[in-house]
Amino acid sequence: MNLALDLVAIQTLVRKEVIRVLRIWVQTIVPPAITMTLYFIIFGNLIGRRIGTMDGFDYMAYIAPGLIMMSVITNSYGNVVSSFFGAKFGRHIEEMLVSPMSNSAIIIGHVAGGVLRGLFVGALVTAVALFFTKLNVEHPFITISIVLLSSIVFSLAGFINAVFAKKFDDISIVPTFVLTPLTYLGGVFYSISLLPEFWQGVSRANPILYMVNAFRYGILGTSDIGIGTAYAILIVFVVLLFSFCLFLMNRGVGIRE
Repeated sequence: MNLALDLVAIQTLVRKEVIRVLRIWVQTIVPPAITMTLYFIIFGNLIGRRIGTMDGFDYMAYIAPGLIMMSVITNSYGNVVSSFFGAKFGRHIEEMLVSPMSNSAIIIGHVAGGVLRGLFVGALVTAVALFFTKLNVEHPFITISIVLLSSIVFSLAGFINAVFAKKFDDISIVPTFVLTPLTYLGGVFYSISLLPEFWQGVSRANPILYMVNAFRYGILGTSDIGIGTAYAILIVFVVLLFSFCLFLMNRGVGIRE
């Protein structure tokens, strides 16, 4: 592997991804902002008045970190799955495969693009949240590191989905039937301490729960789970998913078939 060539390749892929996101900003940036604004209005403002507080915080402030993380997760995933599948569908993935860039560079370039879109949309949703509630970041390092690790995890997951996808419908199955339910059941709108003990145990099998709660801890200083556990799970997922992506690329699964 030529490190200098791979760095140029990664830089080029990231630039391509950023230009792609900005070129179709009406599809990539505006919808998440509008959707999250509706969440804040309906769940935070209207329903939140009846709920009152959650774990000692105003309900609007409590759900804000979860909604920010939800936007980061869905946009990181969606960017990579659509971009890499588009490269397969348009057949320009072959140009990358015959170029000097390594498979690792292809993965990192697309994942970096997904992370950047996730962070950009997350920042936009944070700005929207500040119109509805006040957020004081209690632990800046935890906040930044958790959102980075979470966006990397779901960018890698989106890459895997794109590798196996054979048609456009295949890139919407996982977000619709897996990602969305896990997100809603990941403690975005409630504390799992409100659930019966059995369902608390079931909820702990949901990896998004750890991401949402660790991010909430970084901003508000409260969490339903241990922060060390959240970091361990995220790091393990990053290593395993990247290794699996590399394995798929080396085998040519979904590309050379």
